[in-house]
Amino acid sequence: MRFSRPTQRSVLIAIALIPAAAIVGLLLIPVWVSIRADTDAGAVFSLRAYRALFSDPFSYRTLFNTAIFCSIATLTALSFGVPAAWIVERTTLPRKGLVFTFMTAGLLIPGFLSAMGWVFLLHPRIGLVNAAIGMVVPEWRINIASPVGMGFVQGLGLAPLAFIRTAATFRSANPELEEAAAVHGIAGVRAFLRVTLPLAWPGILAAAIYIVTIGLAAFEVPAVIGLSNRVFTFSTYIYTQVHPNEGAPRYDLAAAFGVFVMALAGSLSWLYFRVLRHGHRFAVVTGRSYRPRQTELGRGGVFFAWMFLSVYLFIGQLLPLLTLVWSSLLRYFQLPSAAAFANLSLVNYRGLPWPHLIDGLKNTAFLMAAVSTFVLALSLAISWIVVRSKARGRFVLDAVAFLPHAVPGIIFALSAAYVALFVLRDFVPIYGTVFLLLAVYVLERTSFGTRMLNNALAQIHPELEEAGQVMGIALFRRLARILVPLLAPAFLNGWLWIALLTYRELTIASLLVTPDNVTLPMVIWGLWQSGSFTRAAAGAAMGLVFMLPFVAAYWYFGRRLAPEGLKA
Repeated sequence: MRFSRPTQRSVLIAIALIPAAAIVGLLLIPVWVSIRADTDAGAVFSLRAYRALFSDPFSYRTLFNTAIFCSIATLTALSFGVPAAWIVERTTLPRKGLVFTFMTAGLLIPGFLSAMGWVFLLHPRIGLVNAAIGMVVPEWRINIASPVGMGFVQGLGLAPLAFIRTAATFRSANPELEEAAAVHGIAGVRAFLRVTLPLAWPGILAAAIYIVTIGLAAFEVPAVIGLSNRVFTFSTYIYTQVHPNEGAPRYDLAAAFGVFVMALAGSLSWLYFRVLRHGHRFAVVTGRSYRPRQTELGRGGVFFAWMFLSVYLFIGQLLPLLTLVWSSLLRYFQLPSAAAFANLSLVNYRGLPWPHLIDGLKNTAFLMAAVSTFVLALSLAISWIVVRSKARGRFVLDAVAFLPHAVPGIIFALSAAYVALFVLRDFVPIYGTVFLLLAVYVLERTSFGTRMLNNALAQIHPELEEAGQVMGIALFRRLARILVPLLAPAFLNGWLWIALLTYRELTIASLLVTPDNVTLPMVIWGLWQSGSFTRAAAGAAMGLVFMLPFVAAYWYFGRRLAPEGLKA
């Protein structure tokens, strides 16, 4: 069938409206579930779930834990990310490209793998570091299973995001003000604290709000570290309500808590955009002749800068992964020693549930390919309408496409589980299939795809498309022959990035996975939950091996074009 030009435009709009309608629908589901209750007389609507939620002291303890967790995570991420951004953007540090490479790699490491590594390091009873400390001070231990400990681990994982968010801010700071400060005898650390930092404050504040929003939704670190120790945050609270150890699932309580956190996340997103909107008041740099002022580092400065960066890269990325690999080669936890090296073996790898692991890998590979492709196709339709067309309501469409970025992913999973179980069960039996995961993953990643393609489309002048239109080339052919080739680098970069994010996804899968649609991260987490810690470490090591080709491909093809605003 061949569409006329107006019909092709209508079809494109219809394609864009499908994910938008699904996003809005999934966000309304928790509101409906939270006020609906089944009784002998039928369904009734009340605020019973909210009364039960806010009359339970456990809810307030969970909120307090979440607040501490988010605060520590944000403070940790900024403490490492902001100085690293300043070092890279505003100093003469040699080989800066290495920092960008390793920081990008930090965003690609699955959070649950790092969390497992930190459990092996700092568990009060079996952690390698605590075992070493116990040899010197037997009564002293570092407890990683606390909101502060979990926040520290989460913050280490989010430090690369803080780095990316603030690097552009330091790049555009006004050199004239720093030079004026130097004339008045203000230089070095004083100039950084009194001039550079205040100018960069809007960007730092925006990064902090963004990280807090991510902390609200974080599941991997609280699940791996806190769940077995009964230290709950928002995401693990919802998980335990939907998958309780005893009794029936409490979808109403989970939905009520989800509505509350959606309102909180929405407020943070509003504050984030407000900070960005007023950031122009601090923008004092314009013109092509602008060059950022580089702080000259002597030998001592270069040494301390690389020392700071190396400490973060070691404790934030390398140490937990090395600990994970070390633990996978041992039958039980041991400090490195001659005896421990003599006991190294592959017994944990041989004991892995390989058929289950292969099934998880197959499902994960399918999701990586399908999610990346569908996200980019839908995002192209949405971004073209937002950036190129003059359709009414296009900015509303753009705002709806951004919602998955602001709303915790576990809420989408909760809504999808409810719809699949109770609404579509008799019509479209999708629950327990990989296609349910596919649908939710695509909707959740749409915000990333549209942000990336919005920026890429804005950099392509519309005159090429206009010339094609004058020549009578239909819309779909213009997209295929003109825009897609020009957007090929962005597509490749985005496809690889979305594939890697899909590979590491555990939050949504935790509510939607069954034995028939298990993913690789869920196989590893299942081993962890069963208490097979060393086998879980072996599974995690194999997960890293499977991930390496995609990371190498991203570095080779996409890292030079990495978009700003990436969602860990």
